[in-house]
Amino acid sequence: MKTLLVYPVYPDTFWSFKHILPFISRKAAFPPLGLLTVAAMLPAQWDKRLVDANVAPLRDEDLAWSDMVFISAMVVQEAGAKDVIARAKAMGKRIVAGGPAFTAQPERFQGVDHFVLNEAETTLPLFLEDLRRGAPKPLYTTSERPDIACTPIPQWDLINFRDYVTMSVQYSRGCPFDCEFCDIVVLNGRRPRVKSPDQMLHEIESLHDAGWRGPVFIVDDNFIGNIASVKQFLPRLIDWQTRHGYPFKFMTEASINLARDGELVGMMSKANFHKVFIGIETPSTDSLKECGKKQNVAIDFPQAIKILHQNGLQVMGGFIVGFDSDTEGIFEQQIRFIQKIGVVTAMVGILTAMPKTRLWSRLKAENRLLGNATGENTDASLNFIPIMRRETLINGYKNLLSTLYAPEYYYDRINTFLKNYNPTARGKLVWSDLRAFLKSLWRIGILSRARFGYWKLIIKTALTKRKALPVAVELAILGRHFQLVAKRALQAKDGWADEPLENTSHPL
Repeated sequence: MKTLLVYPVYPDTFWSFKHILPFISRKAAFPPLGLLTVAAMLPAQWDKRLVDANVAPLRDEDLAWSDMVFISAMVVQEAGAKDVIARAKAMGKRIVAGGPAFTAQPERFQGVDHFVLNEAETTLPLFLEDLRRGAPKPLYTTSERPDIACTPIPQWDLINFRDYVTMSVQYSRGCPFDCEFCDIVVLNGRRPRVKSPDQMLHEIESLHDAGWRGPVFIVDDNFIGNIASVKQFLPRLIDWQTRHGYPFKFMTEASINLARDGELVGMMSKANFHKVFIGIETPSTDSLKECGKKQNVAIDFPQAIKILHQNGLQVMGGFIVGFDSDTEGIFEQQIRFIQKIGVVTAMVGILTAMPKTRLWSRLKAENRLLGNATGENTDASLNFIPIMRRETLINGYKNLLSTLYAPEYYYDRINTFLKNYNPTARGKLVWSDLRAFLKSLWRIGILSRARFGYWKLIIKTALTKRKALPVAVELAILGRHFQLVAKRALQAKDGWADEPLENTSHPL
């Protein structure tokens, strides 16, 4: 079987980092980890090719070569996935689809021959056995949560490491929390399932043996969902990093209760973690209670963020406006809050009802659900009727985004961050780092309207906190991307997120 695995185009979003790629001569931020793992589950005797459309266009020659086309996508990649399906169908290819977008709403994708949904460890073997017998079904789905001890090492040889900024691995699936708007529980359940320390280290070793050196994203939606298991794994990871000379710098996602566990924070720092994304969401206690984010209610966020920064963990934060409890003052409140805590990478979005979440079900029952989610975080779209006046919400959001990423506000947050930041991550500077810095001197230091803030930042950091200079340069470059993403959101049409749902009435 000649199998073509295709990862569709990822649009220009907050997390695409497309505008920083020219600085570092890379083609995409992250590899398609799901497809690399699925490839390793397919029969070893099959011929396999992987096309990441974010790295190189899908060619007709690749489609012509294949007997079967496997597609995986997130919701935000829907348009790209539909394009791949149409092209493959036009060439008479059998199409197999799975991943978050297809699991959430398979009915939105016409032309797929076989949907292999949910977690592939359970459904893919069933499809492969039926295929072997010559009777594959159109749909494979399950509510079973498989033990990920059986998950194979991703097939790294299908990609070129030089195309990517960061590699990805997975340690766990699932999150013990149940935030109303989050689809993680829908996809992966509330009981975090983890890989054993031996299994995880074997996977990390395979990445090292394949030749990768540099940043690694542990893609778990909540890395510390099972704290006891994480504390068993991290000492082994620290030992591995020490023996290998710290070839990897890790980043991940976690809940804010991380800051309350000094032992865990110290372990992550020693293991060479340098970034952590946290869903902070809002300074409004009423809105946190509304969405079920109870773990955030009693937290002193300025102190919690300070602790993480002092231990070398740069916090990237997610923030939301548009909760039913939000008043018109939330926009200014968010600005003051984000500036105060010094979270430089602040992803602020309008609340979105993702398919099959508790929020989706509630809004649908209240006859407030209007359309399908775009999957983007910062496109100023709405797919439900808000309590706040719609125009007030959208305009307030756009003002919030434009303010946060105005150079004076952005560089002020960098300075607040650097006051508390203690760079602990180990790693060697390489030529690509120097090249990115030299490009930033021209593109930001000369051509950009942020040039005054840039030079002040670079000079001050070089004189007062030299070890943090690489991070300061990186944040300046990231600022260019965030400013362009914010600009695109400001220019977005004042419309609904997607076409209205069928059989759904609303008063507008």
